[in-house]
Amino acid sequence: MTRPTNPRGTLGAATAMTCVGSLTAVSATIAGYPVFGGQAVRYAVAALILFLVARFAARDGRRTRPTPREWAYLTALAATGLVAFNVCIVLATRDTGPATIGTVIATVPIVMALAGPLLERRRPAPAVVVSACVVTAGAALANGLGGGTARGLLLSLGALGGEVCFSLLAVPVLPRLGPLRVSAYSAAIAAPMLLVTGLVADGRGVLRVPTGPEFAGLAYLSVVVTSIAFLIWYDALGRLGADRAGLFAGLIPVSAVATTMALGLGRPSAADLAGAGLVAAGVVIGVRSPRPAAAPAPEPVPEPVEAGAPEGGRTL
Repeated sequence: MTRPTNPRGTLGAATAMTCVGSLTAVSATIAGYPVFGGQAVRYAVAALILFLVARFAARDGRRTRPTPREWAYLTALAATGLVAFNVCIVLATRDTGPATIGTVIATVPIVMALAGPLLERRRPAPAVVVSACVVTAGAALANGLGGGTARGLLLSLGALGGEVCFSLLAVPVLPRLGPLRVSAYSAAIAAPMLLVTGLVADGRGVLRVPTGPEFAGLAYLSVVVTSIAFLIWYDALGRLGADRAGLFAGLIPVSAVATTMALGLGRPSAADLAGAGLVAAGVVIGVRSPRPAAAPAPEPVPEPVEAGAPEGGRTL
């Protein structure tokens, strides 16, 4: 059985990753604000928005609360996909350039194309894996290869792992909790974790009153890059599957270039345009490729019929 192309999932994944890609240029407005404190504020505000939306969206008035198993997944998602990802990014920038970090994280589509199907107990689709390689090549071309130390490379790989966990750890909890609650709970769990991290790193300077541009930047990150992007990304993840949704991660560096150009901070180079073309081609091919069916579940072995029992059952 194949999964047909899902227009809503495709549009949602593309929009979410475009929003995330704009983070790079917008982050320049909060460059002077304490990093971890700013991230804690970002996720706290986003969680508040998402929980308010979830409350008004509940038609029957009942609240769906996570089970202990779901709490474990959500905590792991927040700790890796949000907190560890941000910590690795911040530390990696001290040893390597943004190009190297971006190139490493650009391999997300390949990891998702391989790991996503395995979690669903099916074989990776060759066409999607090839498409993921094309997307990764385009994203790396748009980023540039850069350079740095071995420590910076390891931290970049840590950020890659966090980015992958952000999606894969959501897959088991999305069917029951839904995109809205998964987004809200993960953001709410990450906020205090980042605040503690900021207290360790910056002490009492972890939070301060933002300036006008900083307030605008934090508001954009909270509402657009977190509340909206998380919600539509998790919705797309359930519609497309982790492997196909992962292809759209290649749009992040393309969106970063486009946002930088829109804000008048730079102009795209030939490599940027070529990279964008490769990303687009890879996404189109991968999303339109048929999806292999999941491996059939083994048939149950019939129980032996006891002597004297009627056929098809056992005596009481």
